[in-house]
Amino acid sequence: MSSGDTLAALSERHGPRYRWLLLLSVMVGTMASIMSSTIVNVAIPDMSQHFALGQERAQWVSSGFMVAMTVSMLTTPWLLGRYGYRRTYVATMLLLMAGGLVGGFSNDFSLVLAARVAEGLAAGVVQPVPAIIILHAFEPDKQGRASGVFGMGVVLAPALGPSIGGVLVDFFGWRSIFFMVVPFCLASLWLAMKFVPVTAPGGAIAQRGSTLDWRGLLLGAIGTLCLLNGLVQLHVGGVIAGLLLAAAALALVAFIAWQRRLKAGGGAPLMDLALFGYRTFAMGSVVAFIYGTALFGSTYLLPVYMQLALGLSPSYVGTILLPAGLILAITIALVGRLADRQSTRVLVSTGLALLALSFALMVTIGLATPIWVLVAWAILGRIGLGFILPSLNLGSMRSLHKGLIPQGSSAINFLRMLGGAAGVSLCGIMLEWRIAAHGDSLANPVTSTARLAAFNEVFWMLSALCALALVAAWQLREAHPATTPDAPQ
Repeated sequence: MSSGDTLAALSERHGPRYRWLLLLSVMVGTMASIMSSTIVNVAIPDMSQHFALGQERAQWVSSGFMVAMTVSMLTTPWLLGRYGYRRTYVATMLLLMAGGLVGGFSNDFSLVLAARVAEGLAAGVVQPVPAIIILHAFEPDKQGRASGVFGMGVVLAPALGPSIGGVLVDFFGWRSIFFMVVPFCLASLWLAMKFVPVTAPGGAIAQRGSTLDWRGLLLGAIGTLCLLNGLVQLHVGGVIAGLLLAAAALALVAFIAWQRRLKAGGGAPLMDLALFGYRTFAMGSVVAFIYGTALFGSTYLLPVYMQLALGLSPSYVGTILLPAGLILAITIALVGRLADRQSTRVLVSTGLALLALSFALMVTIGLATPIWVLVAWAILGRIGLGFILPSLNLGSMRSLHKGLIPQGSSAINFLRMLGGAAGVSLCGIMLEWRIAAHGDSLANPVTSTARLAAFNEVFWMLSALCALALVAAWQLREAHPATTPDAPQ
C-alpha cells in the first residue's frame, strides 16, 4: 500500500480538482450499482415466462437484491474504517461485476437469484460512500452543488438503463441486461486505482483493530427477512404472516437493545443510536423510510404496469421512461445549487407533493389514453424526485458531528433501502391481491379494465404514502450549512 495513495498525497498531486475526480470515480461505481438495481425490472415479465414464475417468485429478483443491499449498508462504516476507501470500493466492484456475469450466464433461477443477492451486497456497501465523501471533501456552501452534480450523473443510469435494457430484452433476451454493469465496473476499477485513496474517511489511516458487530448484523438481517416474508404472507393471511411480522418487531427491539449495550460497554455498534438524538437526522430518517417505500415500489411497479396493464413492449417502455429520466437529471443539477441556499424542508416537501400528485394522476390513464399523458405524469414524478434526492441526505446529516458522518450516511441509506425493500414487496403483494379481487390474473396474456383498476389502487397507495411523508418532511429544520454543527438535542 503506497503512502503516495493517501488522501493527503492524492490531494497534493492533483490539486483543487482532486475532490471532483474522487467524486467522479465513486459516481461511476454507484451508477453501476443503481443500474443493477433498476434495469432488471424491465425484464421481469420476460424472465417470468422463461422460468415459469408466478408474480410472488418473480418479485424476489427485485426483493432479494433489495434485502441484500439494505443489510450490507450497515457494514460500510466498519469496512471503510478497517480497510480504507480503495480496498472496500474495489472489492465491491469486483463482486458486482461477478454477479452480473453469473446472472447473465445462468440457466437456473436459483443461481440468478444468488447472483442478484451478490449484486445487492456490493451495491449496499458502495451506496453510502458518496455522501461521506461530499460531506468530508467539500466546503458546506459547495456540498449542494456537488450533490447535484453527483446526482445528475447517477440518475442517468436508471434514465438510460430501461431504454437500453428494453431494446436488449426485445432483441437479445433477458440475459443481456445482466451484462450491462460490466463496462461500468471495469471503468470504476480503473478510476479507483488512480483517484480513490487507501485511507479511511477524514484522511485517517485504516485500522485493523476493530471487529465487526456480527450480532447486530445478524439481528438486522433476521429482522429484514422476517419483515419482507411477513409482507409476502399477508395476502394469504393466517398465522404465518403474524408470526413473521412479530419476529421482525422482536428483532428490531433486540437490535436496539444490543446496540445500546455494546455502546455502553465501549464497543463499536453497527448503528450508533446517538444519531437519532439529532432532531433533523431523526426526521430525515422517517422521511427516507417512507420515501424509499414509494420510490422503489414505483420503480418496480411502473415497467410492469406499462407492459402488463397497458400492453406495451419492453423497448417501448424504455422509450417512454427516457424523457422522464433526462428531466430528472436536469432537475437534480438545478436543485443541487438551491440546496446550498434553500431550506431542506421546503425542497423535500415540494418534491414529495409532486411525487404524490404524479401517482394520483396515474389513475387517469386508460387503455385509450394518448401516450403523451403517461409521459407527462412520469415526468412530473421525476421532477418531484429531483427535488428530494440532492437535499434529503445533506439536509439530514449537516447537523451531525464529523465523526458520525459515516454512521449517519450508512443509517439513513439503510432506512431508505429498508423502506424500498418493503415497498417492492408491498406493491407486488397488493397488486396480486387486487388483481385477484377484480377477477383477473397476470397469467392472462390479455389486459383488461379490471387489471387496470387493480394497478390504479396500488398507485393510490403510493400517493398516500408520499402524503404521509410530507408530515415528517415539514419537521426538517437544520442550521444554515455555514454554521457549526449542533450537538444532539
